Amino acid sequence: MTKEYDLVVLGGGTGGYVAAIRASQLGMQVAIVEDDKVGGTCLHRGCIPSKALLRSADIYRQTKSAHEYGIEVKETTLNFTKVQERKDAIVETLYQGVHGLMKKGKIDVYHGYGRILGPSIFSPMPGTISIEYENGDDNTMIVPKQVLIATGSKPKSLPGLEVDHTHIITSDQALDLAHLPKSIMIIGGGVIGIEWASMLADFDVDVTVIEYLDQILPTEDEAIAREARKQLTQKGITFITSATVLPATLIKDNGVAIDVDVNGDIATYKADQILMSVGREANRTNIGIENTEIEMEHDFIRVNENYQTKESHIYAIGDVIGGMQLAHVASHEGIIAVEHMANEQPFAMNYENVPSCIYSSPEIASVGLTEKESIEQGFEITVGQFPFQGIGKALVNGESEGFVKIVANKENDDILGIHMIGPHVTELISEAGLAKVLDATPWEISQTIHPHPTLSEVMGEAALAVEGKQIHG
Repeated sequence: MTKEYDLVVLGGGTGGYVAAIRASQLGMQVAIVEDDKVGGTCLHRGCIPSKALLRSADIYRQTKSAHEYGIEVKETTLNFTKVQERKDAIVETLYQGVHGLMKKGKIDVYHGYGRILGPSIFSPMPGTISIEYENGDDNTMIVPKQVLIATGSKPKSLPGLEVDHTHIITSDQALDLAHLPKSIMIIGGGVIGIEWASMLADFDVDVTVIEYLDQILPTEDEAIAREARKQLTQKGITFITSATVLPATLIKDNGVAIDVDVNGDIATYKADQILMSVGREANRTNIGIENTEIEMEHDFIRVNENYQTKESHIYAIGDVIGGMQLAHVASHEGIIAVEHMANEQPFAMNYENVPSCIYSSPEIASVGLTEKESIEQGFEITVGQFPFQGIGKALVNGESEGFVKIVANKENDDILGIHMIGPHVTELISEAGLAKVLDATPWEISQTIHPHPTLSEVMGEAALAVEGKQIHG
């Protein structure tokens, strides 16, 4: 017998399962179709496991410098097997937690590959889901009133540098390394590439980052990117920017070697492995889009502000629609989508108010427009910047490099963007995010009492610096 649902979610990643929970809260009968594990990329191959490894790298680095704090450690040894075991345990704990949430919400989870069918005897509109099972069992048909596509994305590769899981890997395979390489080339200096570069350098791997553009972290404010490159270079990371990997030059012989064109000069670079980090592509094939009127735009599903596709009963969220490919963005998009299904009239998402974080060492976080973007959009701006070197808690912690930068609209004092690099800024950015949502001014941030001594004092000082009134700098 074909089962009917109010909502079927294709994909059980962060966006998908959060949307399912919210739909359940709204009284919908919900099912998730997931061909892997509920939790998706973020829980199993992204956010959580990579941050667990980054934390181990951070502890290892700190332990090696413990003498600077008056603590003598005779020998610091890295047990990478234990590092991986800790990472796996964290993922498993959270995975079981998600299972519990599915049971609590009475959400049915189908472990198979879901495909949207065209109009049929089950439904006059496209949307019936055929679930295919890896073990060869007969397909299951489920009929939803609404469909939410949340199939996520996967790592891209470059022609001539196809992933072989041995010499050339992506972050997916890197998370399961049994042993660390002595050297690695990371192709791509974006967020994922920089996080891995920082982590592996802290694990004593010789790291070279090759970036096509002239700036690493090209979506970040230029001042932040320069500071990141400076600090990461001090770790021993080599950066090759304005660099093009030449096709058909890969050599595998006890490692890998590639030719790289840097502003017309060709050089050969060698390492034990290559980590591909050149972006992600939407998981859109074989999910039945061709059976619908759904439109694509630059290989992503086109949606409106409520995440409806051209088929009004089919919605899409997360990486499969492009935009800010972040877990917290997908989750919020999913909530808006299901609330719209339920006629809750949710507020449209303002992506300029979304904080983004990079969990390298140093940490990086931002919200809103960069200085360059602000100028390009025609704003006359004022800028305030304050270094962590002027913050007592940063000196106490032994992490005083970096700064906070605030970009404001000179005409009305509205905050356009806040950018941070330094200790624990991925936690500090939430105050900046709240300031953006509330349309605060730098003066209002400066009037917020920041307790002393805390790292958060840097926000108040940076806000004062917009008008040149900073106290400790």
